[in-house]
Amino acid sequence: MNKIRIAVIILLGILSFSACEKDDICIDADTPSLVIRFYDVSDPTEFKDVQNLIVRGLLPSGAQDTIDNVALDSIVLPLRVDSNTTSFTLSRQVSIDDINIDTLTFNYETKEIFKSRACGYIVNYEQLEASVVPSDSLWIQDVIVVDSTVENTASAHVKIFH
Repeated sequence: MNKIRIAVIILLGILSFSACEKDDICIDADTPSLVIRFYDVSDPTEFKDVQNLIVRGLLPSGAQDTIDNVALDSIVLPLRVDSNTTSFTLSRQVSIDDINIDTLTFNYETKEIFKSRACGYIVNYEQLEASVVPSDSLWIQDVIVVDSTVENTASAHVKIFH
């Protein structure tokens, strides 16, 4: 009788643990951001920092700070998933009285991709196009889209020459 009781306990233990399933944890799925690299207009192969760079995202409800007062040769910016257009103002302060502001607009098509039950959907961006609206003093000389499909943040998608 004691052996049957042990066998039943072992059998119940095996059945209870076999019903468990793996936790749904999302690790790798995330909507990619746009990577922009800044280059020297006089030497297009050299990276060039933008001193005192301030980037603000333009929304219908008002501007939102994205990057504030830094010196970088590359930035990562989020694109809107609820629209096919995202605009940013990029400004650099050369001196106290001299602030250069240009508006950069990105047009694209969104593509929703189902990753998993835990992660849900992510959005990739295709047919990326960029245009710049200069202010009085043009500091962005040229904008080139290197990769028109934004699927990851491993490499630059846009080159800005200044």
